[in-house]
Amino acid sequence: MRLVKQSIEKKDGSGSATLLPEEPEDMWHAYNLIRPTDLLRASAVRKIINESASGARSNERVHTTLTIRVTKLDFDPQAAQLHVSGRVAEENKHVKLGGFHTLDLELQRNFMLEKADGWDSVALDTLTEAINQDAKAQLWAVIMQEGLANICLITDHQTILRQRVEVNLPKKRAGSSDHEKAVQKFYQTTFDSLLRQIDLSNPTPLLLASPGFTASSFQRFIKNTAASGTNKQLQQLLHKITVAHSASGHLHSLAEVLASPAVTSKLSDTKFARETQLMDRFFDMIRKDDLRAWYGRREVEAAVERGAVGKGGGALLISNSLFRSQEIAVRKRWVRLVDEVKEQGGEVRVLSSMHESGKRLEGLGGIAAILTYPIEDLDEEAGGGEDVEEPAENGIDANGNANGVEGRPDPDEDIDLL
Repeated sequence: MRLVKQSIEKKDGSGSATLLPEEPEDMWHAYNLIRPTDLLRASAVRKIINESASGARSNERVHTTLTIRVTKLDFDPQAAQLHVSGRVAEENKHVKLGGFHTLDLELQRNFMLEKADGWDSVALDTLTEAINQDAKAQLWAVIMQEGLANICLITDHQTILRQRVEVNLPKKRAGSSDHEKAVQKFYQTTFDSLLRQIDLSNPTPLLLASPGFTASSFQRFIKNTAASGTNKQLQQLLHKITVAHSASGHLHSLAEVLASPAVTSKLSDTKFARETQLMDRFFDMIRKDDLRAWYGRREVEAAVERGAVGKGGGALLISNSLFRSQEIAVRKRWVRLVDEVKEQGGEVRVLSSMHESGKRLEGLGGIAAILTYPIEDLDEEAGGGEDVEEPAENGIDANGNANGVEGRPDPDEDIDLL
């Protein structure tokens, strides 16, 4: 994302930023930057009906620039398309004030964004991250088993399933080579699909994971292909391949793979690896009934109020979906919580709801904290206050709870910690 122009006042956060999306990942940043009630200005194509003096009508499509007050966003991560709906906030000769319109943000086309309630600290951090040119694709992953391969692109912010390869393999039979031939054809199909996705001129690390020896066999297939072929660029990919074990070839096994030492040791400096490590540490503390690990809005806010999420290992884990509430007051509540933890010297991680670590956090209501010291009965202490309910959005309500999940697990209740 390129910053074309910025006029944001540091004192009150007023002003606007003009941005240019340059690659599909930038649409994800735009999705996180734009919130309901914001002002968005971008180019659009509008269908105009012209009526002549004789009463004849004709349709005409005109290019114009529209400014809307955002009411709804629709993001398709697979196609990297972002559709933003809202009411027209500035009238021109083609559109009337107050009418509804949907802007389709496109690559290589500027858009201007102005925050209705000012640019808060979370929005400014998101903007800084969006224009960071170093935040590119971090890892390609193929999660596979015999006959099934999921090719994924993993960035700092999301996990995108790029292609799924599924082939029916015949059973192994004595004296028959049909199974082995089918497996080799499966590897070739997966390899061809992978080559259509990755950039061999500057390849990023490639993770191969499977139960058993499927991933290792596929790695040997790639090496043999590189040795016998004429594609010299393929040689650059070989030393960037990591093989790991997974429970299955299905996409849900990716979280386990990303947490494995073989992966985190090679990618320890990337954002998603740090977030995965924090989530693993949090779940490990929950398993051990460590009273330094708490989740749920009331519990986390109470811990922050007592200064327990500050220097010395305190960490706030919060889902970015909580900042997309329709209510400005609710969004400001989460921003205040983030600012308070930063002031106390604690670590703040805003996890993407489209990344594996963020999905795990969403299962706990979208908010959790690792404290610097244990606190007993924090759920009882925080449970007495009143709170205003808000309709659930993305499975999370105003309290930061998903399906009523709050505090710590009930000993008689099962909870998925994977």
